Amino acid sequence: MKYRELGKTGLSVSEIALGCEGFAGKTDSQADELLSFAADKGMNYMDMYTADPAVRTVVGRNNHGRFHIQGHLCSVWQDGQYKRIRDLRQVKQGFSVLMDELQLSFLDVGMIHYCDSLADWQVIIDNGILDYALELKKKGVIGHIGLSSHNPVAAMRAVESGSVEVLMFSVNPCYDLQPPSEDVENLWAESAYEHVLYNMDPERQKLYEACARAGIGISVMKVYAGGDLLDASLSPAGIALTPVQCLHYALTRPAVATIMCGAHSVEELAGAVAYEDASDAQKDYAASFASMSRIHWEGHCMYCGHCAPCPVGIDVAQVTKYLNLCKAQGTVPETVREHYATLANHASSCIGCGACEKRCPFKVSVRENMKQASAVFGF
Repeated sequence: MKYRELGKTGLSVSEIALGCEGFAGKTDSQADELLSFAADKGMNYMDMYTADPAVRTVVGRNNHGRFHIQGHLCSVWQDGQYKRIRDLRQVKQGFSVLMDELQLSFLDVGMIHYCDSLADWQVIIDNGILDYALELKKKGVIGHIGLSSHNPVAAMRAVESGSVEVLMFSVNPCYDLQPPSEDVENLWAESAYEHVLYNMDPERQKLYEACARAGIGISVMKVYAGGDLLDASLSPAGIALTPVQCLHYALTRPAVATIMCGAHSVEELAGAVAYEDASDAQKDYAASFASMSRIHWEGHCMYCGHCAPCPVGIDVAQVTKYLNLCKAQGTVPETVREHYATLANHASSCIGCGACEKRCPFKVSVRENMKQASAVFGF
């Protein structure tokens, strides 16, 4: 298992992590089997978005301290079903119940649950929910503050607040093309894919790059789009991708640290863990993306690595990623400059041979990007 830094939290988390939906209806022995398999494979991070007391309790009894937990504030169980709340009194009561059910005295990441609109973010501030999260952090009850969202505009506002350290966000190659919306169902609505879509939505790109600059770690949800991307008859892209391709796409986005994989069985979880031993050919999503009839990525660097090898050893994908971070910021952040400086070869070494452009499945103007990077960084 490979591990990544979760932004600036100081937590080193497994890049393949554990979702919680697969624990619904599990007995203690079944939950322990799933948790033990995950731990044996090196997973050390888990999301607990659900308010279902049965799921929380069975995980709490069988975790035994093996996983860092990101638990969600504002997610409670009422009348036999999940409910998102914004009343501070209920939020406090719900958090107490969460900790009791998980048998925890400390929560690694406290997620403010499901904010998809600017108005809702304002409610979170006005109702004292953000202040409550900050208070819990100050008291040492939670280690870090997070937020879960599907809307890049709302998520960006939270990121800009300076209080959020971890963002749980939906990342996959279909949702990434959709414009911001306060209605999460628009991400998978058939009508959203009736017309040809071109390249990543700029608000999403801006969000990922802002998180990378600020050191905010992204934990990914919906990496398979609820399974739709794995089935050609359901996929908005019109073709089926493999789990490994979906995971690799998300893990190559800026700021992404870990992917929460929901699994109902050891076999399903093993399918996600197989990413760690997958070959470069199995991870490669470029040919599949290029064949999508209703989605086009032309001219947009996907950091897929097909441009390699460069005859003078430039890591073209990494240079382009740093260049894009600077373009989004409108300046050269010191951290980005430092990372660029550590590269073995820089954009100024480009000899303009064009071999990279001949190999690029997305027709990116690589030589122009190298010229721009050389000018931006000065070497």
